Amino acid sequence: MIPARGGDVVRLFLTKSSVPDSSYPAVAASFVVELGFDVAMGSVILLFAFTQGVFPKPPDFADLNAFDLSYLAAHPRFTLFLLTALAVGALVGFALLSVRVKAFWERVRQGFTILRDRERYFRQVFGMQFAGWLFRFAAFWALLEAFNVGGSVKNVLLVLGVNAVSAAVPFTPQGAGVAQALLVKVFAGTAPGATVAAYSVGQQIAIGVLTFGIGFAALVFIFRVRSFKEVIALGRADRAGDTTAPL
Repeated sequence: MIPARGGDVVRLFLTKSSVPDSSYPAVAASFVVELGFDVAMGSVILLFAFTQGVFPKPPDFADLNAFDLSYLAAHPRFTLFLLTALAVGALVGFALLSVRVKAFWERVRQGFTILRDRERYFRQVFGMQFAGWLFRFAAFWALLEAFNVGGSVKNVLLVLGVNAVSAAVPFTPQGAGVAQALLVKVFAGTAPGATVAAYSVGQQIAIGVLTFGIGFAALVFIFRVRSFKEVIALGRADRAGDTTAPL
């Protein structure tokens, strides 16, 4: 899953490197805090999408032209086994860490500190995520109009629903193949398949280029990193420091 979720690994490293005296368990736990907004908003969006009559039902995912999603949908026993194996592996990993490294759980709890202050959480986490969601909403609306698919509240919510489903499939970056197959299915009665496919690819390219540009600027101006050699050097230095400090 690293190739498809490599950005999360880089994000974890950069955040840990930029926060003095932080630890990987605490930073990773702070990322989990963001799931509250994702679950709340994603549930509402998916509920809306499934009630519109154009979003395929879970059993129909096996007929989509996306190998990763169709394979999982066509083999429910394997999917259940995979999810169970991942859950058991995670529980075993946490159990081993809790026995071998007592300080680990203390670091993890540090990442959830903001949940104790609800007002601050809704203002600095949930509120900021909602603001970012509004920008995404506006961007999808503009892109739907640009590709002649049609910008509307309904269509944008359907796109967000597709993104929520495709993000759950970690085999490709941002669930690229799954998103294209779902968008063609969802907008089959709105625009030609070729137009929807062009919109899907164009949207991912446009957002990817913008995100890459902002990320590169952040590396240069915030983290003061100007080459991959510096990133490797920082990683080695950080790793050397962690070997002499508790988790």
